[in-house]
Amino acid sequence: MLTTSDFLQYTQWMGIATLVFAALTLLSFIFKWGIRFRLVGTTGFMLVLTGGLFALSLAPLSRTVIPGAVRYHLVYDNGGTQAVIIPSTPISPSQLEATLRQAASDLYSYGRLGSREENNLTIRARTVIHPEPGVSVPLYLGQLKRSLANREDPQMVSEIYEERFALLPQSKG
Repeated sequence: MLTTSDFLQYTQWMGIATLVFAALTLLSFIFKWGIRFRLVGTTGFMLVLTGGLFALSLAPLSRTVIPGAVRYHLVYDNGGTQAVIIPSTPISPSQLEATLRQAASDLYSYGRLGSREENNLTIRARTVIHPEPGVSVPLYLGQLKRSLANREDPQMVSEIYEERFALLPQSKG
């Protein structure tokens, strides 16, 4: 997997190539070559690619993998302080805690909007149970609160509602 330092090196090489093409474009206008306007387009496109590579060198591309986490689906995210996931079932309380931590890592973003009252991201895990035909009831299994400002939040607080796991349908296996 490419790292940010790899992208920085690619940015340097692409920047040099862009400068060479800019000089070539300038020469083409001085000597009135027929391809001068194509060189303008090529130089502009190389400038855009250089900017993109530079942007990739600033942001980390690695994804943290939490051991014990199961797959989940994001069903609600207001882009700010609340998100809801549905973990795959059957799931144990320890797997749910790992899955909530995985979701907290995946959903962290510098662009999330916080409010003055609440500067935390709350991620809730829920499932839907059917106690009788035609009736669906959402069942919250746990939640995790993490800071919106700190990527490596040491004070994440998770609550697992273990008594609600007894309400989950048992797998037939």
